[in-house]
Amino acid sequence: MKIGILVNEGPFTHQASDSAYRFAEAAIAKGHEVARVFFYNDGVNNSNKLSEPQSDDRNLVALWAALGKEHGIDLVVCIAAALRRGIKEEVLKDGFRISGLGQLVEAGIENDRLVVFGD
Repeated sequence: MKIGILVNEGPFTHQASDSAYRFAEAAIAKGHEVARVFFYNDGVNNSNKLSEPQSDDRNLVALWAALGKEHGIDLVVCIAAALRRGIKEEVLKDGFRISGLGQLVEAGIENDRLVVFGD
């Protein structure tokens, strides 16, 4: 099955990003393809390379980037939501890219499922 994921919450204020990451790992482990993860609203904070979690906290920015690189997942950050939060190309962690909502629509059309995490 080909799966798209929508992440609407940031890595430090809500469980949604961690749940989405674990879901993606589990889906891949079961042989499914995670084609794209679209980060929207506060979810764009998952792409900020300037974030520094505490030493005892999971670094979801690094985890998402590594998962994307390892499995060829398209990690797309909504440009409008990113700019509202001060996130520009130069602060994106390697592996993420900025694009528009058309990429979210495309993920809904081209994948068998689009799974949403967060409000």
